[in-house]
Amino acid sequence: MKIALYDDGKLGLVQDGMVHDVSAALAVLPSPSRPWLADHGDVLIRHLDQLRPAILAALPGSSAKPVAEARFLSPVQRPSKIIGVPVNYHEHVVEAEGDVATFSDRFRGSIEQQGFFLKAVSALVGPGEGIALRFPDRRNDHEMELGVVIGRTASNIGVDEALSVIAGYAIALDMVVRGPEDRSLRKSGDSFAVLGPWLVTADDVADPQALDFYLQVNGEVRQASNTSRMIMTIAEQIAYASRFYTAKVLARLRRAMPSVAGSLAWPT
Repeated sequence: MKIALYDDGKLGLVQDGMVHDVSAALAVLPSPSRPWLADHGDVLIRHLDQLRPAILAALPGSSAKPVAEARFLSPVQRPSKIIGVPVNYHEHVVEAEGDVATFSDRFRGSIEQQGFFLKAVSALVGPGEGIALRFPDRRNDHEMELGVVIGRTASNIGVDEALSVIAGYAIALDMVVRGPEDRSLRKSGDSFAVLGPWLVTADDVADPQALDFYLQVNGEVRQASNTSRMIMTIAEQIAYASRFYTAKVLARLRRAMPSVAGSLAWPT
């Protein structure tokens, strides 16, 4: 199932190149009596099990429009945290080691030695909202990602359990301004965490560790890889992160390699 938020916040189901307005399904979501005390995490993802049958029930007779005419927002609006995993592809390690002036010495060492990093939740936008470059005089790079959205509370879990906590997957773009500052600062600018256009539920992705993905800028392929080339697997990433953080609903970002804003393609 491909679930989207689009235009003015409509809930959409994407099928055969069309996005169907299934906003009527939102009626099944609970309304907290004290929203300021609500649990952290995205309400749609937290209640995805109840929402899915309601979406299918709302589909017959729903209005629809071509995907190309929709303005897609992030399918996750309130993640409790956004976690990134640094230099997780051998090609990116080689790139970073070959250009220390751009990437700095902090890229050296294993993923465990460098540690994961956090992006500000305020950086989150959908692909229809655009990216704002606050430092146009500095090098700004895109980093193509597989976004992994956690769907249930998980803490200190093992690798064998890790994939079971995933709600779904989405294309992600991890923007970064190059420079000497801490990685989390340079990656947390407004609009620097792009997610979407939609969430593909976990049951529709047979093997997340075998996905092709690519990124184009003005028709030129700038990044292309496969998730099988990750140094640390998705399950290992989730298990490792859960040693430090309790996952409620968060978007995890996984990387390819750099340049500036282009078109994204869902992994085949």
